[in-house]
Amino acid sequence: MKMTYLAKVRLQNPLVHNITNIVVTNFTANGLLALGASPFMADAHEEVQDVAKMSGAVVLNIGTLNDHTIQSMLLAGQSANAHGVPVVLDPVGAGATAYRTDVTQALTSQIQLAALRGNVAEVANVVGESWSSKGVDAGEGEGDVVALAEKAARKLDCTVIITGKEDVISDGNSTYIVSNGHPILTKVTGTGCLLTSVVGAFLAVSNGNFLEASVEAVSFYGIAAEIAARMTAHQGPGSFQVEFLNQLALVSPEIFKEMSQIKKLA
Repeated sequence: MKMTYLAKVRLQNPLVHNITNIVVTNFTANGLLALGASPFMADAHEEVQDVAKMSGAVVLNIGTLNDHTIQSMLLAGQSANAHGVPVVLDPVGAGATAYRTDVTQALTSQIQLAALRGNVAEVANVVGESWSSKGVDAGEGEGDVVALAEKAARKLDCTVIITGKEDVISDGNSTYIVSNGHPILTKVTGTGCLLTSVVGAFLAVSNGNFLEASVEAVSFYGIAAEIAARMTAHQGPGSFQVEFLNQLALVSPEIFKEMSQIKKLA
């Protein structure tokens, strides 16, 4: 039987280099530890190239931007490219300001991504499509999001993950819909950012199968949320957050296989 990427993460304990935002650093590190990966949070210009080189994946998150961080991301991303390390970008708020959009386009033009993970408005703005950065999932049909994911994947030559009520993952040739997850994820800051880093951990053990690993990562993450939401149903987002970290550690490959809701589009 084929080993899941989840099992490989826990077996290999990949190092995931995160240059992320100040709001989510602690949650991201704890989530990766719970999963079974090894987080490294480094953004000093003097070391990011070395850290990227020795990592299993590099995750770039533009949530709280400044000139120092941008240069760190470029240095780390280019070092990762030079050493065959997959790079995952989370374009937080792309399209909300011209600055964020410009930075995202600079990163995507100077770094070859393995995966891009964002909501529909963020991904659209990364590839120059017009899409409102408010109410990002309201009133949009699945077909529109699928078409956007496929177009973005082809344009960027990477796996694109658009998260929402249902998640769309495409490499431009094959496309999947993942239906796992729970709305309470939107009540805890940093859950999208942590998902991007979890994708990084799965890509680190994927042997280049970025699409397949991304699909499994997104489904696994949603399953952990579903179980945590059920266990804390009469409490609130604080209790959910703690239990969610627990479930990132407790969801087994067997539970994943039983609960995954993954559909491949023709």
